Amino acid sequence: MLRGLYRFVKRELVRWRFERRNIYFKGNFKIGKGVEINTKYGGKIVFGENIELGDYTKFITFGGDISIGDYCSFNPFCVIYGHGGLEVGNKVRVATQTVIIPANHSYKDLEISIMHQKESRKGIVIGSDVWIAAGARILDGVNIGNGVVVAAGSVVTKSFESNRVIGGVPAKVIKVRDGK
Repeated sequence: MLRGLYRFVKRELVRWRFERRNIYFKGNFKIGKGVEINTKYGGKIVFGENIELGDYTKFITFGGDISIGDYCSFNPFCVIYGHGGLEVGNKVRVATQTVIIPANHSYKDLEISIMHQKESRKGIVIGSDVWIAAGARILDGVNIGNGVVVAAGSVVTKSFESNRVIGGVPAKVIKVRDGK
């Protein structure tokens, strides 16, 4: 009984420490070792129910908001940024070493160095029941529909409708998930 009480108190203390930094967990969560959750330069992070964050995964807002739905998991070494806003639906699986960045550098003006040009911050929306395989890259301005499978190593530079299997560099539709 004391062990259960200890776990409850420890979990609530962790939750309290996060909430002081605009990081919210709505329900149960499992956090691996070396995970970084940071509301750098403002913004907030909201995690839904039953979240799993693998070892050494990073969630950094860079001024934008990150919203993660219920029953989502992020395997080790994922990098998730918030710049222009990130919204992830329910039951999303993100495999190891995936990078999601809702921002992009401008480079058109040859008179100004790239590092001093403005960033685009369109944001990213990922639907529910999505599987993002290992090493995928999801870039600014992308909307991924419900039920999409993103193949390993893909670079997603444009939006895709629901129930598609996508892959490649840049990603394109490989097939439609039609239940057959």
